[in-house]
Amino acid sequence: MVELMIAMLLGLIVIGGVVSVFLANQQSYRTNQALGDVQDGARIAFELMAQDIRNAGLTGCDSSGSGNITSVLKNSPGGGGNTWWANWNNALIGYGGSGDPAVTTGTAAGNHVAGTDSLQLIGAENAGLSILSHSTAATTFTLNETSPDLAPGDAMIVCDPQFAAIFQSTSYSGTARTIGYSTLTTTPGNYSNILAGTGIPYTFGANAHIAKLMAVDWYIGNTPPPVVGGLSLYRVQLANSAGVLGTIADEMVRNVTLMNIQYLQSGNTAFAPASSITNWGAVSAVQVQLRLQSTDQYAGTDARPITRIFTATTTARNRVN
Repeated sequence: MVELMIAMLLGLIVIGGVVSVFLANQQSYRTNQALGDVQDGARIAFELMAQDIRNAGLTGCDSSGSGNITSVLKNSPGGGGNTWWANWNNALIGYGGSGDPAVTTGTAAGNHVAGTDSLQLIGAENAGLSILSHSTAATTFTLNETSPDLAPGDAMIVCDPQFAAIFQSTSYSGTARTIGYSTLTTTPGNYSNILAGTGIPYTFGANAHIAKLMAVDWYIGNTPPPVVGGLSLYRVQLANSAGVLGTIADEMVRNVTLMNIQYLQSGNTAFAPASSITNWGAVSAVQVQLRLQSTDQYAGTDARPITRIFTATTTARNRVN
């Protein structure tokens, strides 16, 4: 009996050791997996944000100066409107926790979280096309190529080395390779069919560049159900819905709990928050700091979620000589 009890005791000691090693390895696996998820989330967030920041203020041509760009959208400043994505002065502008017109601050799913920074960016999309000819009388562009990505009602930007114009297309024919831009569009539409600020029609020559307009806003918002109390990185983008221009918000990276943004203004030697920027047109670089936490709420050695802070700096490439 004594020998049996001793054998059982030794067996329990061995089993206890095996269980202890198993639990330690399981916790190590959970920790490494959670850390990998956090790092992947940060990599995705910075890659997507960097692409938009690099394109901020980009027309596709060497005509990025605000004095050489006219927007004929009805909701632009020239048409008496104040919609953020129709205003080229918002090509790169940040908000330090409040005041962003692109998002609604609140507690509902997708709403902007009060006190967190946000960033607006406007420019030409990467996939640009070239012009074969331009008829100011017919208010029509004929392209050198066709594209399945174009549709009537798209917000577009056309440019050459001297001038650029933002408008909403009223028609698109893939067969004829033509884009129309008359004043008939009503959502929001164009207040003029003259693509110039002088009242004299400007004719874009052969091989001028034309592309869809990119307008985005990055912010921290509330994670949608079934998650309760979670935060995510969101991206608002300009979208064309059957000829009606508006914005949609997409959840990009989950468990991003904080975003701090600083900016480098030309002539300054250090990055500064949005409240310190006096000339947004002179901002040439953006420094973004994100705080991410793991989905596994017990992945850390202290039985809490793993939290990491990452920082990345991106240059607005069209603003750097």
